[in-house]
Amino acid sequence: MKIGLVLDWYDPRRGGVEQWTHQFAAQLLAARHEVHVVARGFALGAAPAGMICHEVSAGTSRLDFAAAAETALRRLDLDVVHETGCGWHADVFQPHGGSRVAAFERNLELLPAWQRPWKRRFAQWLPRYREFSALAARQYAADGRRFLALSEMVAEDLRRYHQTPPECMKIIYNGVDTARFSPARREEYRSTVRERLGVEDEVLLLIVAHNFRLKGVPALMMAAAKLLKAGLPVHVAVAGGKRSGGYVRWARSLGIAERITFLGSIDDVVPYYAAADIYVQPTFYDPCSLVVLEALSAGLPVVTTRWNGAGELITNNLEGHVLDQPEDVEALASTLVPLVLSESRREAMGRAARQLALAHTLERNCQEIIGVYEEVVAARGPRRRQAA
Repeated sequence: MKIGLVLDWYDPRRGGVEQWTHQFAAQLLAARHEVHVVARGFALGAAPAGMICHEVSAGTSRLDFAAAAETALRRLDLDVVHETGCGWHADVFQPHGGSRVAAFERNLELLPAWQRPWKRRFAQWLPRYREFSALAARQYAADGRRFLALSEMVAEDLRRYHQTPPECMKIIYNGVDTARFSPARREEYRSTVRERLGVEDEVLLLIVAHNFRLKGVPALMMAAAKLLKAGLPVHVAVAGGKRSGGYVRWARSLGIAERITFLGSIDDVVPYYAAADIYVQPTFYDPCSLVVLEALSAGLPVVTTRWNGAGELITNNLEGHVLDQPEDVEALASTLVPLVLSESRREAMGRAARQLALAHTLERNCQEIIGVYEEVVAARGPRRRQAA
């Protein structure tokens, strides 16, 4: 098949959708599909061999990009167009960021309670949110396109906020590269990375996040302070993010400055999964966190929240724990205590985590999506070439 993928920027270092698209495109190419990617720009040297790149020129407006992407796509002779959340011209629409309306509601939880009704009331008049509404009106058009939800949580959000017909929607969880993210990497990286971090016998808690507040870094820091105050030997590593200065100062005020390391942007997080003992992501909103799947695949017990679609895959006390509320620091600290105290418990959960990841591989993810493509083509028939 000739397949078009659309995203804002093609740069695997940027985040979840970019990393997923990079891995997915490589899988499609390996299966001998012709892959076209339409984006604002491409990171130098990032595209896999054989991928056809189409860089579109558009202003900063999301609507401008969506229109420019549509123009570029209409000039191509494609069987299927797969949109990941920034455009509107698609046969398959898979919003990797989930519903923007749902994300907005979850982001409100980061504000003081008295500010939330004001934010909700006035947001509709702000240009940014008006643009989101105009974009969503075309993304969720009932024109026969198929919708892919990354989790049950996202599927419910699409039904609730966008009236997406259930018969047009399918839930396909993200997949993970289980060869790259593997417990076997511990022998290669664990001792050197822990030595670099100054970690000896401490239990290393890892979080990978770009948006610190949304992904729960503050809650993890406060929980770590409680654990350290209770005499438990923990160290926190925070990978990602660009503006950690305020968090470094806050760590000093919490008394944990010597027990937390802000790593900044990391090109390869594999060595840090190998060095870690527990992965913690008390997120406020994640459609289906790719880093959680990576941590599971690396054989780490995972602590996250019910606002993470990937948490739907986790059984409490088996592969990890799923908390009800991301802001509940007491619950987070209490959940971590038995894991910190028991290496055997961590190891047992890590083995179960690895088995869970093996049931959600990148290959399986790719096969499920190709199955949707085949359904689209069968129902519609191949596209005819359109004039430029």
